[in-house]
Amino acid sequence: MSQQGAALQSYNNELVKCINDLCQKRDDLHKQILQEEEEKQKLQNDIRILTERLAKVNESLSKKMSSRNEFDKTIAETESAYMKILESSQTLLNVLKRESHTLKDKGGQSTRVHSQVS
Repeated sequence: MSQQGAALQSYNNELVKCINDLCQKRDDLHKQILQEEEEKQKLQNDIRILTERLAKVNESLSKKMSSRNEFDKTIAETESAYMKILESSQTLLNVLKRESHTLKDKGGQSTRVHSQVS
């Protein structure tokens, strides 16, 4: 019987050792789970912060693009009006030159007439 008791004791010791090993592995795994849950929380918080920043940047971009479009529109309208002013100035200059020539021609004829009469 002592042989059976010794075998039983040996089995018991080995069983306890296996259980302790399993408990140790479980504890190590539990620590890893806690670390990964902590990392997960940190990442979720980072995602939330980045999502908020992204939304703000998108909003800012939208406003700036809208303003840029308004600038583009104003610049185009101003350039168009400026071109019309230049065209009108050119037309006015041409009319003034033509009138000046006409007046010179009329003034030159009257001077000649006065010279002939005298």
